[in-house]
Amino acid sequence: MTASECPAALSTVDRIAVPFVEPAADGYALGGFQWRHGERQAERPVVIINAATSLRCRYYSRFADYLFANGLDVITYDYRGIGESRPASMGGFRASWSDWGMLDFEAMLQRARREFPGQPIDVVGHSFGGCAAGLASSGQLIRRLVTVGAQFAYWRDYAPAMRWKMFAKWHLLMPLVTGLYGYFPGKRLGWLEDTPKGVVADWSTPTKRYEKRPSARRRGPLPFPQVQAQLLAISLTDDPFGTRAAIERLLCYFTGSERSHLRIEPEDIGETEVGHFAFFHSRFQEKLWPIALQWLRKAELTGELPGQLSKLQGGPQTK
Repeated sequence: MTASECPAALSTVDRIAVPFVEPAADGYALGGFQWRHGERQAERPVVIINAATSLRCRYYSRFADYLFANGLDVITYDYRGIGESRPASMGGFRASWSDWGMLDFEAMLQRARREFPGQPIDVVGHSFGGCAAGLASSGQLIRRLVTVGAQFAYWRDYAPAMRWKMFAKWHLLMPLVTGLYGYFPGKRLGWLEDTPKGVVADWSTPTKRYEKRPSARRRGPLPFPQVQAQLLAISLTDDPFGTRAAIERLLCYFTGSERSHLRIEPEDIGETEVGHFAFFHSRFQEKLWPIALQWLRKAELTGELPGQLSKLQGGPQTK
C-alpha cells in the first residue's frame, strides 16, 4: 500500500478515548485506546477493532467515534511491533501473525471481559484482523463479528488483473527488502507501517502458517471452531485482495459460526471505487458504516441494502 492507495491516515484520537497499556498473554506491553460510556449497561456491547496488517489503530479512530456515538463501547489497539505497541528497535524484533492473534487479540478479549464485565463482546476485523479473530483461544467470547475485506493474502485469490503485480510487490519485493533490513521499513517506502520480519514471512507464504501439526497432506490454517459468533463478512468488488474466493476461503474456517457475506459493488453506493482500505474512511460514514452498526446491534440486515447477501455453508477449503 502506498500513500496514494490509502485514505489519509487519522492523525488524532478523539478526546473521549482513553489510552491504555495492556500486557499480552506473554507479558508484552500493548498500547491502545478505549471509548467507554459513563454508565454501565449490561446490554451494551463492547467492540474490539482488529486492524489490518501494519495499519495503526489510530486509522480506525473515526469509525470508533461513530460506534461510540451510537451507544457502543469500543477498544482499539496495535499489534506488537506496530504504532502504540512498537518496540524501541525493530531490528531483530520477533512477531508473527500467530502472535498477533493468539497473544495480542487474546489479551484484548481478556481486557474486554475484565473492564466491561457482563457486557457482550463484539469484534470488527479489517483484512488480517478478521483472521486474528479466529486465532485467540477465548474466541468463544465473541458474540458478533463483522469482517471487512478479510482474507489470508493467498496470492492465487488476488484479482486476476492485478495478481502478478501484487505477487511481485508483496511476495517477492517485500520479503527481499525485509531480508536486507531485518524488518520491513514500510514508513520509509510509503507502504504501511514498519513491519516485523516474522509478519512479512507470514504474509508472503500464508499457506505455511497457523499449522500446529504440520503435514505434507494438509496446507493452510486450522479451523476456528471456538468462534461461535454471528459473522458478517463485508467485501467490495474492487478490492484486489478481497475477491469472492479470498473472502469465502477465510469464512470456511469459521466452522462454528453462522456466516453471511455481503458483497458490494462501489456503484451500488454511488461510488467509483472503495478498494481494500477505504471502508473505514469517514467519507463512507453514511453509506457503509451503518451496515456494520446494524449487524453489531441486531445480527441482521434490514431495509434496502447495497450489494448481494448470501449465507455460507461448508467447512475449510485447502490451498
